[in-house]
Amino acid sequence: MSQPAPEVLPQGLTTRQVSILRATYGDNTIYHKERLRPIIAFIKKFNSPLLLLLIGAAVLSFFLGQQVNASIILVMVVMSAILDYFNSHKSEQVAEKLIAQVASTATVYRDGAKVEVAFSELVPGDILELSAGDVIPADAVVLTADDFFVNQSALTGESFPVEKSACMKPLPEVGVSLPLSNPTAIFMGTSAVTGYATALILQTGSRAEFGKIAERLSQSEDATSFEIGLKDFSIFIIRLTFVMVLVVFLVNAYLGRGVLDSFIFAVAIAVGLTPELLPVIMSIALSHGSLVMAKKEVVVKNLSAVQNFGGMNILCTDKTGTLTEDKIELVKCVDAMGNDSSQVLLYSYLSSVFHTARRSPLDVAIQAHEKVDTHEYEKVDEVPFDFERRRDSIIVSYKKSRLMISKGAPESISAVSAYFQEATGKVVAMTDVHKKEARDEYDRLSSDGFRVLAVAMKELPIDDRMLYTKEEEEGMVFLGFAAFLDPPKESARGALDDLRALAIELKIITGDSELLTERICRDLGIEVKGMLTGEMIAKLSDSQLEKKVVTTTVFARVSPEQKERIVMTLRRAGNTVGYMGDGINDAPVLKAADVGISVNNAVDVAKETADIILLNKSLSVLKDGVIEGRKTFQNTLKYIKMGFSSNFGNMLSMMGASAFLPFLPMLPSQILFNNFLYDLSQTTLPSDRVDLESTKEPLKWNMRSFSKYIIVFGIVSSLFDFLTFFILLKILGIHLGTATSIVNEQRFQTGWFIESIATQVLVIFIIRTKRSPFWKSIPSRYVMGSALATVLFAWVIAFTPLADILSFTKLTPSVIGTLMLVVFGYLGATEVVKYFFYRRFPKSP
Repeated sequence: MSQPAPEVLPQGLTTRQVSILRATYGDNTIYHKERLRPIIAFIKKFNSPLLLLLIGAAVLSFFLGQQVNASIILVMVVMSAILDYFNSHKSEQVAEKLIAQVASTATVYRDGAKVEVAFSELVPGDILELSAGDVIPADAVVLTADDFFVNQSALTGESFPVEKSACMKPLPEVGVSLPLSNPTAIFMGTSAVTGYATALILQTGSRAEFGKIAERLSQSEDATSFEIGLKDFSIFIIRLTFVMVLVVFLVNAYLGRGVLDSFIFAVAIAVGLTPELLPVIMSIALSHGSLVMAKKEVVVKNLSAVQNFGGMNILCTDKTGTLTEDKIELVKCVDAMGNDSSQVLLYSYLSSVFHTARRSPLDVAIQAHEKVDTHEYEKVDEVPFDFERRRDSIIVSYKKSRLMISKGAPESISAVSAYFQEATGKVVAMTDVHKKEARDEYDRLSSDGFRVLAVAMKELPIDDRMLYTKEEEEGMVFLGFAAFLDPPKESARGALDDLRALAIELKIITGDSELLTERICRDLGIEVKGMLTGEMIAKLSDSQLEKKVVTTTVFARVSPEQKERIVMTLRRAGNTVGYMGDGINDAPVLKAADVGISVNNAVDVAKETADIILLNKSLSVLKDGVIEGRKTFQNTLKYIKMGFSSNFGNMLSMMGASAFLPFLPMLPSQILFNNFLYDLSQTTLPSDRVDLESTKEPLKWNMRSFSKYIIVFGIVSSLFDFLTFFILLKILGIHLGTATSIVNEQRFQTGWFIESIATQVLVIFIIRTKRSPFWKSIPSRYVMGSALATVLFAWVIAFTPLADILSFTKLTPSVIGTLMLVVFGYLGATEVVKYFFYRRFPKSP
């Protein structure tokens, strides 16, 4: 929709006009992440295959008379959901406090007065007043400008501020969009760096350039690497459980143990295989990890992002403010042949100091570079900058001479230069050869990524004149160039080394030029394996791009859509991708990445979309966050590896024992109680120490590796179970194929229970590390305490009132001593198998 622009008058719009326009265009709001009602947000925490599997197991147990066991499982599920909900809610509150710090009012003219208005109440046709530091709240066209420079990096990725000029009449119509390249257009979410301007708002809300980005943010999110891995793992467990339950049920039913009893026993095995506490362990681990990260200036909004952080093997980032200081500096002053020139520095400094208009970022950089003594110089007049000439000039008196000094765009200064200062200092007439020398040096500086200003001067006759015009800018002496750069951060090189040591590959995705980006990479020692520009990417199909992204380090002059496409292509290739950005144009990419990383001074939409917010915009902060994420992932994997190898071994033993024992090797209630004690002992795992070498590589869900691990260590566990069966049968004098007394059955079941829980719990000390346990890798005191306490409780349970409830009986000291030898033998055998397993499969988690 478009309509003629209202006449630009000092009084601005009237209250009635604002009312009509607001009804037509709506509020000036773009995107706000939808907050679910608390009850809906809580219910959604149960929407995962793993929790649904646990709920199904609880329902089956309940209808089969195992109400206590069903209650235990449901308590675990609800505890997991509650922990996840409250930690997510707490993280969101932290993020909202950060977002609330962003300025949200603008100065406009209404009813003949200047007023402060909330961003949301602005309408097309409003006249804005803007000055340095202001956030631009809508798309607008500049009406008046005084040295008005705008930082557009949030939208375009450009590192240098862009100067904006006033629009000549006729003005564009309200409701019309202007291109990003328009020198009179300013856009929502960018910011004024220097100067002053008034501007007419053309577009607000979803019609602004920002709105096009917000539209993509409204689309549903793809599952992250961690979520995909967890889903695959849950499906694997469901399949394994189904097969084992079916086999156990059919074997027991065939042996005539009753269909109902066989079914109850099979359900107990199913529950035994199910990782009841995995959601709780994960929630505790993620919460613990997020708290540690918060102490290291990393705020976690989305808890699952901690795992993705640990699994990240590619980090994509812009360069401005991350690899660079996000501050323009004067790097060098050279003559037209590239030699250092103190004269160019002197005249550049005089021009910036005596320039009375609002200073550009380049003037500020010149004055910050080096202090020059100017007390012998006296200002006479100045000729301000304009967009037609693209230069400014000052006139100064120095001793018995008067000088005109001009600086500006090289082609503009060259056009008014008739003379050329050679390296010797001699001034000669400027020839085509000299022009080529100057142009070649300018090209060299530009190819090195510098922003370049040219400097010229000439002597003026000494008279009483105090006013000069732009017509005097002729017959100048071309002196050389001032070269500017947004320099690399001093801390970036060390941070990049740290990321490389963590096997994280850095890819730079920027809207800035490839020459400037390559220069920054060179200064920081980043190996550029390949480079693609936005223009080149536009010509590539998805399959062609997939081949290219692997060997490409720098993606330059890319659009927001192309950034998103690059990240999605990297993810499809099997990578876990992090993206670090703080601009409006970064929001869709932050959403598309496995882990979106932003900073506390980013635009609000970037912070809303990100999973993790850094309180300090530095790659060095990432190192601690990544290591903590990997520790969290490792401690979760410990539970999975240990739990499933032990449970799988126990279930194999159950299946084997069911085929030849005349009674159940363990009662359903004993199986579930065993599983409950084991899970309870592992709640301290999130606090466990992690070996340093375990954090050197990114971690992923790898079902093939899990399967090998579970099978190998499950078989070891099962072999020692069968050894236990043999010993118990011999000691108790039980003959297979004959009826046995209830006492002997209870002794057998008690003996296997205490051996099973001891091996299952104590094996944590072997499995938790690839090193030799205890003397080369010491567990945390909490893990040590919970494991020993659980085993001690299980071994004395037969002497407590719980014995009758769970059908346990007392064992003789000789039986207990023999079982202790079996346990120590199992731990020793597991350590030996572990040694050979990791030699054969060194990449296994």
